[in-house]
Amino acid sequence: MTEFIFLDDTTVWRKDCGRRLVAAYSAAGLGTAAAERYVDKGRALAGDWTVAAITDAGVRVGFVAVSVAEDNGALAGRIGDLHVDPDHAGRGHEQAAREWAQAWCAERGARRVGVRLVGPGPAEVFAGYDVHGQVRARHVDAPPEQVGGVTARPMARDEYADWLASEKDSYVGDIVRSGAMGHEDAVRKSDDDFAALLPEGLDTPDHAFLVLEAADEPVGTAWLRHAYLPGVTYGYSLHVHEGHRGRGYGRAAMAVGERAAFEAGDSALMFTVWGGNEVAMNLYTSAGYRVVDEARSVELP
Repeated sequence: MTEFIFLDDTTVWRKDCGRRLVAAYSAAGLGTAAAERYVDKGRALAGDWTVAAITDAGVRVGFVAVSVAEDNGALAGRIGDLHVDPDHAGRGHEQAAREWAQAWCAERGARRVGVRLVGPGPAEVFAGYDVHGQVRARHVDAPPEQVGGVTARPMARDEYADWLASEKDSYVGDIVRSGAMGHEDAVRKSDDDFAALLPEGLDTPDHAFLVLEAADEPVGTAWLRHAYLPGVTYGYSLHVHEGHRGRGYGRAAMAVGERAAFEAGDSALMFTVWGGNEVAMNLYTSAGYRVVDEARSVELP
């Protein structure tokens, strides 16, 4: 029978969870240094977590960590970790832990619960949760060949304002489509995020803004940040203009990003894809991009 024992001291859990996160991120294509930095950057272990040991007949078989906090004016729960040791997996402990975590959050006023899945964890246990987004990565050990004759050049200064307005609108649309928040909140988040990410606009250090061209015609844009993590370039945007979609330029844009990452001295390209974009997710999977982590949530009754 699955039981749960609260931990007064979470030191053992934090060490165990940190080790598992680094291993999973490394397996997804990040180097060890990048994986360790990503754990710190995401503050996965920061905060006031309530942690319980998952036990079976008095033997600890895993951990579950939960919290409740205000999010956009309402209380929301979060499952920070749900892990069952491989020797004890598949015996119903995962489902029991998810139900326990949901009930714990609901008892404290949460109306929804979110979880961030990392690596080959119990994704099937959260199959009923809506996918809001994924972080994907691919190891780049050589500059890729050009795809479809697509080349890239630096964005001109007089092109930046229109690009920025388009990117902000696209970001709002992605957020709303994913179900993460409504339009008004998404607009506010877009304004805040772009102001924080690009305080110096086109001249913001370590950021590259590219225009993708085919036959001397602009077909898309790319926005990259080199050394986002040790050896990792982060692709904030790899965008193909609407009139040029369906011609294979999506893969060409990724090749441009991979080449730029390699030329900047990085060995991986990483980016976020929002939920609800199955076409993009399938494209990234076929191009060899692995899921680093995935955000999901469910409304509570």
